[in-house]
Formats: sequence, structure tokens, C-alpha cells
Amino acid sequence: MIALSTGSCVRSLSVHSECNKCEEVCPTNAIVMGENTNLPSINFSSCVTCGGCVGVCPSEALELEEFNSTNFFFDFAEAEDNLLSCRKNVPCISVLSIEHIISLAVLKKEIVFDMGYCDGCDIAHTCHKQIMSNYEEATYLLDAMENTATIKLENLCYESENKESGRRDFLNAVNLQTVAKVKKNFEDEVQKAGDELVEHSLENKDIALLRKKTIPDRRKIFFTAIKRVEKPSQFHVVDATEVSFTSQKLMNEELCTACQMCYRVCPTAALTSDTKNSKIEFDPFLCIKCHICHDVCEPDALTLSTSYDIKEFFTPTVQSLVKFHVRRCDECDVVFSTNTEDKVCYRCKCEEEEARELWGIVGVK
Repeated sequence: MIALSTGSCVRSLSVHSECNKCEEVCPTNAIVMGENTNLPSINFSSCVTCGGCVGVCPSEALELEEFNSTNFFFDFAEAEDNLLSCRKNVPCISVLSIEHIISLAVLKKEIVFDMGYCDGCDIAHTCHKQIMSNYEEATYLLDAMENTATIKLENLCYESENKESGRRDFLNAVNLQTVAKVKKNFEDEVQKAGDELVEHSLENKDIALLRKKTIPDRRKIFFTAIKRVEKPSQFHVVDATEVSFTSQKLMNEELCTACQMCYRVCPTAALTSDTKNSKIEFDPFLCIKCHICHDVCEPDALTLSTSYDIKEFFTPTVQSLVKFHVRRCDECDVVFSTNTEDKVCYRCKCEEEEARELWGIVGVK
């Protein structure tokens, strides 16, 4: 079964979020954006648990109950084997993110994708495309990092030597220690049989997650792996469109209204300010390119840079995007931030405009 942590989903942070990566990669259309809620809806009977949505989710809000990407990473990194195959150790290679793939490559020096079953696979129309996109991006970035690690594509068609356990083994497994799991599996099967979209909504327990700034495990793994890599002879600047999991940003100071929304909704604290809200700073290494900050910026003051400096992988630096004047409002005496010469805060300006509209003197000074 696929599981969604609603409080971690980027779309829970704003109704304006346009993130739909899980919907786009799903090969069976089991995931669609809800009609009555901004969160994804899932048809569990259509889901084939390929894990493609897990691999592309920027905030790790989706996970497979029987496959944990973080646990798999450490197990695979320690193993002597370097083969990734849907018939051996992953539900589908698309379950692994770019960060996982690059991290495994630099640690193991070489990894192999078993593509032997892709041609006849029913979910290849989206998952194979995602695997190839990940392969090309990882290869491109490894080259930009001047790293000698390689990723190979081979049609191996791996076959397991282990035979399926018989009915006796199954019956022996059903004991007091596994009753809870068997019950859960039964409930999952009942849910799958429903053949309908299950909508998700925020509950009280999810509200706390909305305010918590969390760095995904895959980014922590990536950071740890990169620390073990020798720095390149020079830091190359690459095309930003070739980097799907992080970004560098630009701020138009004239358009920015100091509304504070961009760094308040940022799920990883890549965008931050100080206690006085006197500035906006950006840490590219913490950015997961979820686009939520751009989705909530009404004046479009915040934009993506067209390039990305590989230096941020090795020596992350916090960048200052804009600085504000901190003043006390002449009307309500509240401290506010602005990049203009205004002496009245945004709220008082809105109240004044609404009052003038009620009085019928709009445009009269």
C-alpha cells in the first residue's frame, strides 16, 4: 500500500500549490488531485505500488509500507552488490530519487540499472521515462562534479533463485506475533477492493507538521555522501533545467512586498528571515524545488535562476535575496517591514483602501 503523510505534502501548505509530480508519474492514474481537497486522492485498487510517486515527491510525503527508501539506501550501500533490479531489491527503479542515485553512485563507484524487463512492462510509459530522466540527470551532475562514478544501463533480466514459500510456511507465519500485520493486510485488501478515490484531508495531528521545517532524509543522505567526495578542480555552473531537486533563486526587490509568505511556507527553511523580518535569505542546498514559494508569491518577485553552481553541493552558502526597512506604523504603532518609504503598515493601508471604497472616494487623496 502507498501511504500519504498529509502534513508533509507540499500542497497542504497552500491552496495555490501547483505541485503534481506524483500525479504525473503514476502509470495507472491511481493518484489525482482531489476535487474537494487540495491534497492528492488515491485509488488504492488501481495502485500497483511501483513507487514512482515516492521517488519524485520532493518532501517525502509518500511512502510504500513495505519499502523504505532510506533503509534500502543504507542496506544497499553496505552490500557488495551494485545491481538495482525490480526483480531483486526494488519495486521499480523509479522509486529512488536523484539524491539516492547520485549518493549510491559516488559511494559504490558504480551502480547498474537492470532495464531488461522495461520493454514488456505495463507501467513503462511513465516509470521507464522517469528512470531514464533520473539516469541522465545523475550522469550529467556526476560529470559536472568531475566524479568518476558511473551508472550503467544493462538488459540483465535478473531472476531470483529463491522459490516462493509454500502454504505450510504461510500458515506457520500466522502466529500471535503476526496477527496485527495480517489484520492490517486484510484491511488493506478491503480498501483496495473499493475501486474508488480516497480523499485525504488535514487532521489535527497534521497541523503541527505544517509549521515544522523538516529536511528530507534523502537530502541528508546526499549531503553526507557529498562530504566524502573529493572536490572538483573547479566548480562548474550548470543549466538549472537539468537539476530537478534543488535550485538557486533571484529576487526582484522592486516587486517584493515584504509579505513574508515565501519563507513562512518553505517546508525546509531554505528561505528564512530574522526575528525582525528585516531580510530574506536563501540556502540552495536546503531547497527541494517544490516551487511552493513561487506559487504563493503574488507579484512574482521570486524567480528561479537559469543556472546552478555546483559549488553549493560542496560548500553551501546562504545568500541574501533582499533586505527591508523595519519601521513602526504611524497608524497602529506595529513594527512592520517594507522596501519602500511607506510609514503605514500593509494592514492599515488595506483598511484605508477599504474605507475609501465604502465612502465612495476611491482615487481621491
